[in-house]
Amino acid sequence: MIDLVQRKAQLLERKTELTRRLEEIDAELDEHQSKDWEELATEREGDEVLEGMGAQGKAEIVMINAALERIDEGEYGYCAVCGDEISAERLDVLPYTPMCRDCAARVAKPH
Repeated sequence: MIDLVQRKAQLLERKTELTRRLEEIDAELDEHQSKDWEELATEREGDEVLEGMGAQGKAEIVMINAALERIDEGEYGYCAVCGDEISAERLDVLPYTPMCRDCAARVAKPH
């Protein structure tokens, strides 16, 4: 597992990347104002895709901010549900995850 300084840098870098992408999406959405109905319809379809990407980016930023807060509070790397240590492999794939694999599976499982 990488140390907390490296993990925090990784999370901050991803947050910067997402913020830049969200700014680009906002700029793209602001540019679309075609007078032609066909072009406008095509732009609207593209806008829906961009808005979906933006929503996903915003959700990831929220998770990154929560992970950064857990680092600052000394709680990073421990499951928010059961308190067990989250595996290094899981944190390498999902560095902002608040749950161990088992708890995440239980939460995702339909009742």
